[in-house]
Amino acid sequence: MNKNRPVNLDISTIKLPAAGLVSILHRISGVVLFAVVALLLCMLDASLESEQGFQEIADTFNSVPAKLILWASLAALIYHLIAGVRHLLMDMGIGESLEGGRRSAVAVLVLSVILILLAGVLVW
Repeated sequence: MNKNRPVNLDISTIKLPAAGLVSILHRISGVVLFAVVALLLCMLDASLESEQGFQEIADTFNSVPAKLILWASLAALIYHLIAGVRHLLMDMGIGESLEGGRRSAVAVLVLSVILILLAGVLVW
């Protein structure tokens, strides 16, 4: 092993290719979804306890912070779904080449941005 190789410890200077960015964002969106599921289950539990609990949860969804959380949750779900489909297609042998991987990564990013913005419009 060559111990004289240069080591770059400044992460802010590293330029990731599109496929690397898609992979990291896919993992982050999975963690966000894991946390959101816990929050949504607590809200479901509160809404099913009583009519008053349901009304409180319904009123909560009319606030701006709740709408932002809902939009962020939908954004994570949309992104994770699209990136997951990309991974499944690559597992089937579609887009495995370097160029195919780059193109599919860019397609995931573009399609995700469009659908996330559309979800934002629908939430508001």
